[in-house]
Amino acid sequence: MSLGTLNKSFCTSYICPSYIECMNNSSFAQIISPILGIGVKQVDATLRLLDEKATIPFIARYRKEKTGSLDEVQIAAISERYIRLQELAERKQTILNTIDEQGKLTNELRTRIEACWDSTELEDIYLPYKPHRKTRADIAIERGLEPLAKLLMRQLHGPVRDQNGKTPSEEDLQGARDIIAEWISQDEKARNAIRREFAYSAIISTKPVKDKQDEPEAQNYRDYFEVKEPYKRISSHRLLAIRRAEKEGFLRVDISPDKEKCLDKLAYIFLRAKNDASYQVELAMEDSYKRLLKPSIETEYAALGKEKADTEAIRVFADNLRQLLLDSPLGQKRVLALDPGFRTGCKVAVLSEQGDLLYHTVVYLHNLDSMKSLRDMVERYRIEAIAIGNGTAGREAEAMVREAIKTCSVKPAVFVVSENGASVYSASKIGREEFPNEDVTVRGAVSIGRRLMDPLAELVKIDPKSIGVGQYQHDVDQTRLKDALNQTVESVVNYVGVDVNTASPYLLTYISGLGPTLAQNIVNYRSENGAFTSRKDLMKVPKMGAKTFEQAAGFLRVTCSDNPLDNSAVHPESYRIVEQMAKDASCSVSELIQDADKRKQINLTRYLSDEVGMPTLNDILHELEKPGRDPRTQAEEFHFDESVHTLDDLQPGMVLPGIVTNISNFGAFVDLGVHKDGLIHISEMANRRIQSPSEVVSLHQKVRVRILNIDKDRGRINLSLKQV
Repeated sequence: MSLGTLNKSFCTSYICPSYIECMNNSSFAQIISPILGIGVKQVDATLRLLDEKATIPFIARYRKEKTGSLDEVQIAAISERYIRLQELAERKQTILNTIDEQGKLTNELRTRIEACWDSTELEDIYLPYKPHRKTRADIAIERGLEPLAKLLMRQLHGPVRDQNGKTPSEEDLQGARDIIAEWISQDEKARNAIRREFAYSAIISTKPVKDKQDEPEAQNYRDYFEVKEPYKRISSHRLLAIRRAEKEGFLRVDISPDKEKCLDKLAYIFLRAKNDASYQVELAMEDSYKRLLKPSIETEYAALGKEKADTEAIRVFADNLRQLLLDSPLGQKRVLALDPGFRTGCKVAVLSEQGDLLYHTVVYLHNLDSMKSLRDMVERYRIEAIAIGNGTAGREAEAMVREAIKTCSVKPAVFVVSENGASVYSASKIGREEFPNEDVTVRGAVSIGRRLMDPLAELVKIDPKSIGVGQYQHDVDQTRLKDALNQTVESVVNYVGVDVNTASPYLLTYISGLGPTLAQNIVNYRSENGAFTSRKDLMKVPKMGAKTFEQAAGFLRVTCSDNPLDNSAVHPESYRIVEQMAKDASCSVSELIQDADKRKQINLTRYLSDEVGMPTLNDILHELEKPGRDPRTQAEEFHFDESVHTLDDLQPGMVLPGIVTNISNFGAFVDLGVHKDGLIHISEMANRRIQSPSEVVSLHQKVRVRILNIDKDRGRINLSLKQV
């Protein structure tokens, strides 16, 4: 049963000027609810909040009573479905207008279109009316052969005759078959029958393009030269790799169901007899399948498979990005950052506790003067931590730094930091704006150092696609990828919260309700007027209206405020509740925060109201336990194995420390310090069956792995977490 059938109760059957205007949130909620398994009232309330321009983080955190405590994932799914339905409503309006202009829009057809909420079914309904280039069937119709085609479709016994009782020529029969073939290809039952067979039995098969298969680039895809497997079982990463190879001209790809079963299903629908006329229909049916139906459904099915693979790849990318953005910060420490290099040397940047550039220079590997220079900088600036990029010459630079600081009175911790995206930042508009008088090498070193201090604050300046935590990011739908990644960044920034007096405009941009203009206005205001001393001061910022303040305030922290709640996730709209709690406990708000015994005595039911329920009250109490806390863990020092530097140093059976650099749906990649990441296949992650690598490891997790084998020719290292 289609969604249209389920939802006829609220679809109009009369002619209206704009179909979209006839829809409302309740109508959309009734469609979305069964798809996502979320209550209609919850969906309806969420849609109303979204229409009021409330952001997903705000709704999830501060409107739990209205949504029934839906989380960000559920709200985002509702939002995505809502957008799709709105687009489908617009498509329906276009279709109605097009058919109406042709003079073929009956009340019955209009009702069916308006009741349909499945895009595939909608396009099937529209197909006979869809403007198209002239086909063989159109030419045959112009020749007056449509009556003959209709006679043949009746499949009456006796010799084949045209409408005048004459025996048609083979040319006329071919024209009639062309018409029938097109009718069959546009028939909804036929299309659905072939779709079902594609879903059940389609096989994807590949062959290399002979004159290209020996090219060096083609070798990247040699694992896919002879694929033959059920399409419904192929993994998303394999499908995306195959599609990329096809796009680059190295593979030929075919998706085909069982042909005989498809023809049998078509015969069941269209063959009504066994005579001369039915023989003509059978010929038309076979031609329709080969020339029209199979290519059309194959294209459609390939697109659906690609969409499914995109969804999985984007999900993995977004999950990795979230983990990366939540990576452990070192905090406000004096940092010496080093961007390694062999020929041009290692660029060094000294940063203050606030991330300001204090000094920069260049040191060279295996150079005694450079060793002394490093010691001098560590002593002079009282360096607390050293950040070393993990790119080319990273291991050599780390060894030099550790040797250089052995005799220092100051003992800074040494960290290896991912360089992914640092070069993008250094050449970006943001990098030039922050350091207009420095070259790209200095900016790159600064980015490495700041990434250690606060990964989130630094990574928001870089296009997420350049951070190196996804696969096939250039092969998936770019609009969907961008939306998902931006939503992930927004989610993390608001989850962590931002100090309004120290945050950059790039970080503030992602705060709920702000955007680039207001973020810059906040920075300008504090530059001109000094630090914000309360959340109320935010209302003085140009263009900060009451609605925007409502969306943003709970995620902005004011650490120097007289009101301790300004440095917490308690929303200003709930301050009165906390103040009443403190009054009832005969203490101040500060004392309530500091005294766990007083908080334990709070009876939350006393503060229930029509607007405030237990979810909000529990959140408030939880926040009072540790207001303004950073949910991220503290950064920890890490050491690679000192005996391993290149692939040649590796041997099967070795157990080595490593850092997880990337997670896919088939495994996790691990940096062992040899300039080539190894792969832990999902089958080597645990002594049990797991659905996702994320069940076992997380991004930037420190792990110990066992080497299974090394393919030096292809630069591949296979690893295992089992029996380590």
